[in-house]
Amino acid sequence: MTIYIDGLLFLNFYLDFLLLLTVVIILRRNVKLFRVILGAFIGSLTILILFFDVGSLELFFIKVYLSFLMCICCFGYRNLKYFLVNMGTFYMVSILLGGFLYFLNITFSYKINGGFFINGGLSINGLFLILISPIILYFYIKQVKMFKQKIAFSFKTNIYIGRKILNLNGYLDSGNTLTYKNKPVILTNIDNTFRNKKIYIPYTVIGGSGLLECIKVRKVEVVGLGVYENVYLGFSKDFKLAGADALLNGLMKGEKV
Repeated sequence: MTIYIDGLLFLNFYLDFLLLLTVVIILRRNVKLFRVILGAFIGSLTILILFFDVGSLELFFIKVYLSFLMCICCFGYRNLKYFLVNMGTFYMVSILLGGFLYFLNITFSYKINGGFFINGGLSINGLFLILISPIILYFYIKQVKMFKQKIAFSFKTNIYIGRKILNLNGYLDSGNTLTYKNKPVILTNIDNTFRNKKIYIPYTVIGGSGLLECIKVRKVEVVGLGVYENVYLGFSKDFKLAGADALLNGLMKGEKV
């Protein structure tokens, strides 16, 4: 089999460039394109080591050293924490892409025969790597951005109802601006088993309107935002949000005690 060094260098450079660019986007680093290209070029040189007689341990340390050099050239060095975050994210993205490509290679290159994996004759080539790698990283970036947004608006929420305390996972929704007597209304999908006086608050949403069953609570403690008094808690089984059981009011950002 003929191996073209220039082809390997280009493929390695291309993948390293995608990895570094993904780190730049995820961490929102203000980095010039030239630095990303320089870092990818340094990373591509690792392929040349395979043509020298070095042991596995030496090869491992050389690759680690070059990866350090890649990140420093791309992102610079400000402090240890900044460097470790860059390195950690780079390795995380590398493991994700490498693992996914390995999975695809195993899936399409091998088949099971009698409980054994045998080579089916189909393998991932360079062109496939060039086409599929940016797609994998694109979807990964989208998932990371969605996760960051969800975390940024998620708060531990303690609701004080008489002598009882509800410990809920709250999500701050800027679209929820429902108020009653100038006090914010938060929503939950738990059952109303409290003896507090029920209040039915009219609401209007896209697609309809109705009355929301609510009770007045003594105070709501949103860890990271503040403590709010005289808040209304609305009960609705139609409210669904993965990972949260309380929809906080968007007005709670500013009004607190």
